[in-house]
Amino acid sequence: MTRKWKVGIYLFEDVEVLDFAGPYEVFSLAEDESGNKLFDVITLSYRGGLTAAKNGLRIETEKSIQACPPLDILIIPGGHGATDNEVYNKDLLHFVKQQAKTAELVMSVCTGAFILAEAELLNGREAVTHWMDRDDLQRAFPEVSVLKDTRFVDEGPVLTAAGISAGIDASLYTVGRFAGEDAKHRTAKRMEYEIRE
Repeated sequence: MTRKWKVGIYLFEDVEVLDFAGPYEVFSLAEDESGNKLFDVITLSYRGGLTAAKNGLRIETEKSIQACPPLDILIIPGGHGATDNEVYNKDLLHFVKQQAKTAELVMSVCTGAFILAEAELLNGREAVTHWMDRDDLQRAFPEVSVLKDTRFVDEGPVLTAAGISAGIDASLYTVGRFAGEDAKHRTAKRMEYEIRE
């Protein structure tokens, strides 16, 4: 029987749509050679229920962070809500730290890196974020080595992706890391997506 990894994607007010929708699509489509799903993907929010993403897109999330089961992969997307609000959410930061103790991977997309940095998961590590926010991340968190001109950085238990569409590349890479290169290429082909690394 194929192993199924549990992926949780945290959503919040004003989250960037492609930051979460890209990874959601990648992990939802990933299958083994027999067509069995490789990942069980759930959406999370602070209280569960309805969340308004950027430009008013409404998403019904499946679980609150309090009701979230242990995850294999936790994904924190970005957007203005990440840097304006969520980085100050002590309950979220505690949740991220707790999940990081048992999850195989905590991943951020775009300005979600600010949340991982605030949770001290990026200390002493290399990281990326959206090019418009790179200098702000470096100023706010001097203990993080912020890279430029890089789509994503794998630091073992933590992976950061640059802006918006880079989340798709990082997610495909993660499918390969967990389930093998064949699964990664099958998923990209199904999406008609040209892999960029």
